Amino acid sequence: MTAHSSRVLPRVPMPLPDNIAAPEQAGPVLARFEAVHKTYDERNWVVDNLDLNIHQGEFLSLLGPSGSGKTTTLMMLAGFDAPDRGRILMDGQDISKLPAYKRDMGVVFQSYALFPHMSVAENVAFPLNLRKVPATESRTRVTEALALARLEGFEDRNPGQLSGGQQQRVALARALVYRPRILLMDEPLGALDKALRGHMQLELKAIHKQLGITFVYVTHDQDEAMTMSDRVAVFNEGKIAQIDRPETIYNRPSTRFVANFLGETNVLEGTLVGLNGTHAQILLTEDGSIHEAPCADREMVVGHPAALAIRPENLRMALPGEAAVQACVVDSIFHGAHCKLRLRMAKGCELSMTYNPGSLGRASPQPGESVSLALPCAQAMILR
Repeated sequence: MTAHSSRVLPRVPMPLPDNIAAPEQAGPVLARFEAVHKTYDERNWVVDNLDLNIHQGEFLSLLGPSGSGKTTTLMMLAGFDAPDRGRILMDGQDISKLPAYKRDMGVVFQSYALFPHMSVAENVAFPLNLRKVPATESRTRVTEALALARLEGFEDRNPGQLSGGQQQRVALARALVYRPRILLMDEPLGALDKALRGHMQLELKAIHKQLGITFVYVTHDQDEAMTMSDRVAVFNEGKIAQIDRPETIYNRPSTRFVANFLGETNVLEGTLVGLNGTHAQILLTEDGSIHEAPCADREMVVGHPAALAIRPENLRMALPGEAAVQACVVDSIFHGAHCKLRLRMAKGCELSMTYNPGSLGRASPQPGESVSLALPCAQAMILR
């Protein structure tokens, strides 16, 4: 993997790790990254001063664009790569230099990496053979793993006789057969079609709930991370931009990058004109109106540029006499269960609004029509 950041490597101290955004009713910390750095070219950090706690029994997704450091983080946790600085701990013990086969972690890759000359049962039994598990116990575990992956009756088939989804299940059964404490998955559903991918997401979530072991899952698919995870760590340029529960990250993004990366977001530029604890006031550039909303950054400065971020589904038509911004409909798109409006404000700022056709109490606005929009600021965020 190549680094995509142009930052020159600084001299970095070793701070104590942050324990941020633990899930509700979180288990104890099972694995921990402390000020971990990784570079491949001695110039740019692929993983940059990473602090991360992974809790026993949670489903944690590492989400981000290509080159953001999420897969490198997973490979270091698995033991296939080593940090250049910092430590990786498990049960409080430094495992940074421990070989992968001694880490008690199962790994599922996007390519599945099945042995084509072996049967399904032989593929699943392979990790047990390496560990010299007695034959009787091995057969029992293989049967259990295949049942968990819903592959009963496929024991004697070869991988080439299976569909992509079935091969993915074999790889999952092989990773689970020796009962690892952590299951690591690197884009395991990426090769599947959309319908099968959605089905497998539900299957993985059910398996996680049934087994209660820790899952760490790498993906660039926002919907996938939101569907399955207890927590999501959003990576950007080797750092975690935000880590929290999916609904919190979606509804309360802490940066513009997070707001834009997770779903569609309307961003209205302006100037910060007031701070009041957890809220702030912004003067919008478009029409000079002032709006108060939750503020994600306690270090924002009055008089500096800021932005009001609001999701398309949170925009709505203003009621008579209600404070509103004006916009012109550019396009109206019917999606079946919902409709989407593309709108443009007077100075060119474009907005997107999603709504249920039956919720307006009137005919859907048409291109060229002027509309008044309410900005429910309780559902918005002011960002730097």
